[in-house]
Amino acid sequence: MDEREQVLRRAYDAFNARDIEAVLALMAPDVDWPNAMDDRRERGHGSVRGYWIRQFAVVSPHVEPERFSVDEAGRVVVDVHQVVHDTAGGLLADRRVQHVYTFRGDRIARMDIRES
Repeated sequence: MDEREQVLRRAYDAFNARDIEAVLALMAPDVDWPNAMDDRRERGHGSVRGYWIRQFAVVSPHVEPERFSVDEAGRVVVDVHQVVHDTAGGLLADRRVQHVYTFRGDRIARMDIRES
């Protein structure tokens, strides 16, 4: 799992730095990604890029990975601490969740969020 963990650590670092293109470079072109704001799925780089641009305009999330494991289906499960502020700096959320990743080769193909 070391290679997948390294990919994900780079993705979290880039996401927290708001470097959307660096995160997308780690994903499959047809990535399937959760849109937590609108309770739907985004598919493909363009759709994920648009979602994050809209998201970053209204909230400031910071997601810190705390533990990596592999589930019975071979997916990488990341326990994360997620803190979200509004654009004025007010705290909206401070919680722990799990991000569950499916890989295709060395690229992120899908991510799901579940309560931890």
